[in-house]
Amino acid sequence: MTASAPDAPERARARTRREWVVLFVGVVVVALLCLAAGRWQWHRYESKRDAVAIVTANYTAPAVPLAELLPGPGATVAAPLVWRTVTVTGTYLDDATVLLRNRPVDSTAGFHVLTPFQAQDPAVTVVVDRGFIPIGADASAPDTLPAPPSGTVTLTARLRAQEAPSGRGAPAGQVQAINNAQVLAAGGLSADDVATVGGYLALVSESPAPETALRPLQAPDTSLGSHLSYAFQWCVFAAGAIGGFFVLLRRERREADERAGLSTSVTDLPAGTAPDVVAWVSGRRPGATDRRPRRVSDEDAEDAEIDAAHDGQASDTSSA
Repeated sequence: MTASAPDAPERARARTRREWVVLFVGVVVVALLCLAAGRWQWHRYESKRDAVAIVTANYTAPAVPLAELLPGPGATVAAPLVWRTVTVTGTYLDDATVLLRNRPVDSTAGFHVLTPFQAQDPAVTVVVDRGFIPIGADASAPDTLPAPPSGTVTLTARLRAQEAPSGRGAPAGQVQAINNAQVLAAGGLSADDVATVGGYLALVSESPAPETALRPLQAPDTSLGSHLSYAFQWCVFAAGAIGGFFVLLRRERREADERAGLSTSVTDLPAGTAPDVVAWVSGRRPGATDRRPRRVSDEDAEDAEIDAAHDGQASDTSSA
């Protein structure tokens, strides 16, 4: 009986040229998307870095008179002036006090107390964020609202840019954003009837001090966040997509070479070659996988014929 060669191990079908092109286009698209995300994170990092640089430079700078930075009505707190410390003398307009909603401090729910301040120099009305007060028993307002100092008061405060107007509603005497027009309107004043500036003051201290002080405002956040590391990660993902494509291409080419070598080696054997000889020539012993096949020489083929003939004679003798 003629022995037949065992089946070659199953291998994945080789991809066609069209499939490789489609795969490459997909990899390029993924890499470009990753790079776009990385660039966006980099711009976020740069923006945050520049803002932190301004805070770092201004927060501890010596105090200067308000009139030096905002000389008169209509002056605006530009980005380079944010968090600058200023001093100003004037009078609180206590009757126009307004509460800012939904601004917790240290995870404590409550309100910021906003009181317009009539400054002497420059002669403007500026909104002052005096500090924080927790919510009351019914959460709609504080239990008590400490009054500011009466009469002439000298403030030390930090400049802040006013916020965009809020479209959300609020109870009477409360606002959702520190916007001068909305704060003054909620306090019964009109921005058209008083001279104002484009910004507000975050209180540091006041002289004389009030009878009951509010909780101080939080210091600004100077952390840069994770934008820089995210930008690096997206670039790594882009490189990984391109690198993975070429690794896959190289592996499939190697497997194609192995298939070609295995096919040539086995077909060179004479008919009737024993299965173990086929396995030995192909370089695949039982249990071995994915090894490069051996090339068949004339001596190998001759030895295989002799071994096959010897095995056949031994089998006939055993049967007799």
